[in-house]
Amino acid sequence: MVTALQHESFEQMEWLVLLLGIASNASASLLIKLALQPPFRLPSLTAPWEALENWPLLLGLFLYGSAFVFYAVALKFFPLNVAHPTLTSGAIASVALLSVVVLGEALRPAMVAGLGCIVLGVILLTSGTR
Repeated sequence: MVTALQHESFEQMEWLVLLLGIASNASASLLIKLALQPPFRLPSLTAPWEALENWPLLLGLFLYGSAFVFYAVALKFFPLNVAHPTLTSGAIASVALLSVVVLGEALRPAMVAGLGCIVLGVILLTSGTR
């Protein structure tokens, strides 16, 4: 028999899987952007081993793979119409904020309003899941 505490703990773990998917996806996007900037070089057909020297690229690819695994696990717990929009919009909002903090990119008022709409949309999508 599952106690209420065990059920709550399991439910929190389900959301943790989704949050890890968001974090992996957003981090991967940021790392790929960094991998395209000097001093890093993209590998070429004539020097494919240069990929081994571009650690942001390798780590970004690994994190994209991790994000896919977290997403697949999240689909076991959540309906597709909750898991996919939550992961995608969470990654979009995270990338927008990380690009400002890490890369110094601009964040205009319209973008802040858009992020607010994304967050509100996810809240509305997930409010009736349980």
